Amino acid sequence: MSLYSFLSHGLRLASSVQTCLSPNKMVLIKGSLPLKSPSLAILNRLFQTSCSRYGLMEFFDDEKNWGADEVRVGRAWKAEELRLKSNQDLHKLWYVLLKERNMLLTTEHYYEKMEKELFPSPERIDKVEESMKNLEQVVKERNKAYWQLEVSSAEDGCRPVRRERNQFGVMVDRPLTEHVEPETDSNRVRPARPYASPDVANFLKLKHEQEKTERNREARRRHRHVVGLLRRFPDLDLDMLREQYPDVDMDRVRRDKRIRGNHEDRLSI
Repeated sequence: MSLYSFLSHGLRLASSVQTCLSPNKMVLIKGSLPLKSPSLAILNRLFQTSCSRYGLMEFFDDEKNWGADEVRVGRAWKAEELRLKSNQDLHKLWYVLLKERNMLLTTEHYYEKMEKELFPSPERIDKVEESMKNLEQVVKERNKAYWQLEVSSAEDGCRPVRRERNQFGVMVDRPLTEHVEPETDSNRVRPARPYASPDVANFLKLKHEQEKTERNREARRRHRHVVGLLRRFPDLDLDMLREQYPDVDMDRVRRDKRIRGNHEDRLSI
């Protein structure tokens, strides 16, 4: 059966069914075709509201920009312009910028992987990130004004939070909410220490051990990085290194044998 004949047959079947919608149920007025007919199910799948062009190629730049040396684009959105837009427009613009940033990062990664051509106009990523930063600033300003008007004079513009432990014993920020009656007058009984159990204690012990291992690994990595810099460039300014790497002990770095080289004082016994 061809596609034209199939669609014609399906449309004739659909035209024989008329439904009347009521607040409670759907009533079949004419036709003996059941609502769960396979023909109607296949016919419904043929009608789509989404565009068929939405695919993986949406993560890449337009084909006309492939291989181009330069892509002409506009400037970033300013905060003054974004303040004139409604919340709905800002919400839509955020997802447009997010999609554009994902596309640019994917295309940049593709160019770096191919190592044949340079990514055209890399400043587009900076413009998109600047626009997203300004948009987030405008949203925070509106959120701050709302909370100052409705709830309190929160300086950060966010809902007040309370630092407490969750079920896993991890410290989290719990947003404060209004209650009909004070917590002291409520009959609801909250456990004093919901995280006090042997399993949670063991989990916290392993978690703290893993975090300490990660911190030590990061400190060793930064130490080796500074040692490598001084080994390649012995005349580097130590004050500049202290300012750039404040958590690295420069005295310990200078005593490291890897930056001294194969001198006579090291070869002598």
